[in-house]
Amino acid sequence: MTVAVFGSINMDLTVYSDRLPKPGETLHGERYLTGLGGKGANQAVAAARLGVPTRMIGRVGRDYFGKSALELLQGFGVDVRHVVTDPANPTGIAMINVDHGGENFITVIAGANYCVDASDVEAAAKSLSRASILLLQLEVPWPAMTLAAQRARSGGAKIILDPAPAPSDPGNIDLSLIDILTPNEIETEILTGIRPRDAATAADAAKLLHAKGPATVVIKMGERGAYLSTGSNGLLIRAFEVDTVDTVGAGDCFNGGLAYALSRGFDPAEAVRFASACGALATTRYGAAASAPTLPKVEILLSGP
Repeated sequence: MTVAVFGSINMDLTVYSDRLPKPGETLHGERYLTGLGGKGANQAVAAARLGVPTRMIGRVGRDYFGKSALELLQGFGVDVRHVVTDPANPTGIAMINVDHGGENFITVIAGANYCVDASDVEAAAKSLSRASILLLQLEVPWPAMTLAAQRARSGGAKIILDPAPAPSDPGNIDLSLIDILTPNEIETEILTGIRPRDAATAADAAKLLHAKGPATVVIKMGERGAYLSTGSNGLLIRAFEVDTVDTVGAGDCFNGGLAYALSRGFDPAEAVRFASACGALATTRYGAAASAPTLPKVEILLSGP
């Protein structure tokens, strides 16, 4: 059982400070880190570190950041044979500010990520058709993602979409090819007009999302847990209590963990609980891809009270 990830690859520059700066304010930070990021790369690393064979499909630039990104992906155990080095466009980057509570805001320069197209799908056609799960996000062009989803579905793969970053025009996002949708609270509100704050409001939002196509909806609500809806049934799965230092990449680790669990035959509720543990552990470490937990650490958290 293999996981394919079709999506973005960035290098991140993350700045840590006591609080987030106000508009127009110059603020002295405490430290900074550079590391692998991009929602696609983060998801790929999260799945690979758990032990499932994972292939990344995307683009980097022919520059220092691109070389570094490829080396880091390989170091985390991700198969990069379908990552194209684009000679005309730079590697994507993300500028991330994180405060003491782990909250963040992010500015992304897409670079080569926005040049992903049908040629990337065609080059990876065999891998897509043989994958058991395809992970998608919204940091590469939607037409290419649609083609990737069609190719993967033809081989029987489950298609999981994290609709992040939140789409500026949700009407342009066709969810009919998506099996499992995993929005957070903000993305859910943009897609449905409902801000999920508890099981009841999450259920109302999930009903609207099901009508758009996905058979399964998982709404990530941070410390309030994750709401799983299969259409006929809904369940709020509690969040794990951890010491949070950095929330960057937590949602991506959730999706990587979800892909791993489903590839191992977990039922939906077990898979969401496993994914929640992965997302929680990601907040206990600094960085994006680098915060992805290993399987033994997830199992320890799951076995706790």
